[in-house]
Amino acid sequence: MARIELSIYIAAPRERCFDLARSVELHTRTTSSTGERAVAGKTSGLLGMGDQITWRARHFGVWQELSGRISAFDRPSHFRDTMIRGAFTRIDHDHFFEAAGGGTVMRDMFDYAAPLGPLGLIAGRVFLTAYMRRFLEARNRELKAVAESNDWMRYLLPD
Repeated sequence: MARIELSIYIAAPRERCFDLARSVELHTRTTSSTGERAVAGKTSGLLGMGDQITWRARHFGVWQELSGRISAFDRPSHFRDTMIRGAFTRIDHDHFFEAAGGGTVMRDMFDYAAPLGPLGLIAGRVFLTAYMRRFLEARNRELKAVAESNDWMRYLLPD
């Protein structure tokens, strides 16, 4: 098992940050480097408690599908997406949002277990954790840029 913890300050209200983090369309934009797109389940709009979605993306040169479900939901402070099918043995991705300094601190806790037993453990230590960290950091930077600009209105209705 491995855990990646990230934190980023966003100069925007936490409700906006929370909703942007669960937008299918923004997720697609922030993961464009892997060609990620929703192919089954809820394929547009904002994900909520119990929603399921299947993503198709290219990682390490291989097209993969990963299905997840929103398994915890407390707007605007926390939600969790849990893998229900995919290449990993297990993934739980918690998203936390705290009001701070006139904006929001967004924290990710990404817990996962790589497949293939001892080989997966080695892969995780050698390259997988660093790859996933870079992937999540890039996604968070893009979400921050959208939330701090007027671009957020493309993904959410104004409050």
